[in-house]
Amino acid sequence: MATVCKHLSVEELEERYVGSQDATASRHFQVIWLLARGHTISQVSETTAFGERWIEQLLARYNAEGSEALGDLRRRNGAPATILKPNLLAKLRDRLGEPPPDGALWSSRKVAAWMAGELGLVSVAPQRGWEALKAIGWSIQKPRPKNPKSATPEQAAAFKKSLRTPLPRRPRSTPAKRSRSLPQTSTALA
Repeated sequence: MATVCKHLSVEELEERYVGSQDATASRHFQVIWLLARGHTISQVSETTAFGERWIEQLLARYNAEGSEALGDLRRRNGAPATILKPNLLAKLRDRLGEPPPDGALWSSRKVAAWMAGELGLVSVAPQRGWEALKAIGWSIQKPRPKNPKSATPEQAAAFKKSLRTPLPRRPRSTPAKRSRSLPQTSTALA
């Protein structure tokens, strides 16, 4: 029988198991709850479909750190945002209302250069500019290039007018006729 530390009572463990919104945390609390109720590790393994070794690891984590050690801990792996702070994104939203210094369209590289100036850095990777644009809900819109050989509006209008007259239909080269490969037969003679 496994020893479960008394971080939470059996009733509190059951409440966390039943009431947890996170599926992973719920299953982890189920494991600890079953162990606290006196089930063996192999019985808990059969009930939850977790391996015995994993159940032992969960129990060790719970005994060492309490209920904070249960659930999906990967979400706490990342570092907090260092560049994309809310105040910088708010300034960026205002700045994008005006054209960039070169007068063309905004790009991730131009946003990154603007962010570097705002933060007092030498440079910011263009990827961070793209992430900032995505964070505020922008997508880069670039007009399609104009074909240099395209027709003028007058030429296009003249072409459209010429299409209104129907083209003469060509006669078929081979008229469709009934096949004459076999003689006609009648079923009345039979």
